[in-house]
Amino acid sequence: MLRILDAATRWRMVAVALLLLAADLVLDETGVATGLAGAAASAASAALTLLAGLALCAAVAAPASAAGIRTALRERARRTAFLPQRDPDAAGRPRPRAPGRRTATAV
Repeated sequence: MLRILDAATRWRMVAVALLLLAADLVLDETGVATGLAGAAASAASAALTLLAGLALCAAVAAPASAAGIRTALRERARRTAFLPQRDPDAAGRPRPRAPGRRTATAV
């Protein structure tokens, strides 16, 4: 179960993300990080920012209630109740017989 983070922890996470983005911007503007190193720094700061955002969203999201889980399982069971009838080739089902020959008619 996820725990709810307090406001101070959330602000720290946001501050770290902004600090990483600012460091990336400063390195790019001063020319210290060039070429592949600049791309790696940008990718790393973007990944860390994304992870911080995902952690923040996961911490704030409310956990699913037991009643909601039971309802979802019940609805799924209702939708799949007649699955063998929808699949004539399912294991254990007899194949339909081929149509017989037509009877000869008077010409």
